[in-house]
Amino acid sequence: MAIYVDRARVLFKDRVWCHMMADSLDELHHFAQLMKIDARLFHRTASYPHYDITMEMRERVIACGAVDADRRTIILCGKKLKQQLKQSM
Repeated sequence: MAIYVDRARVLFKDRVWCHMMADSLDELHHFAQLMKIDARLFHRTASYPHYDITMEMRERVIACGAVDADRRTIILCGKKLKQQLKQSM
């Protein structure tokens, strides 16, 4: 199991953001809690479930074991998370 961060650079409200995902929703939420990432940053209705995180947060989560992931990895991970979300409803 792993936590992944993408390489997106989205400018919003004078900050640069990217996305954090994991192999499972439980793992994603658990890691977000450990990192004190606000639950409001979780997007369940996006193309793929993810947390929006700032570049500062990105550096911190990578230092704590998250993986800098390429686009292919993020898409595969996102598909798994989307399926898990559907099954939990």
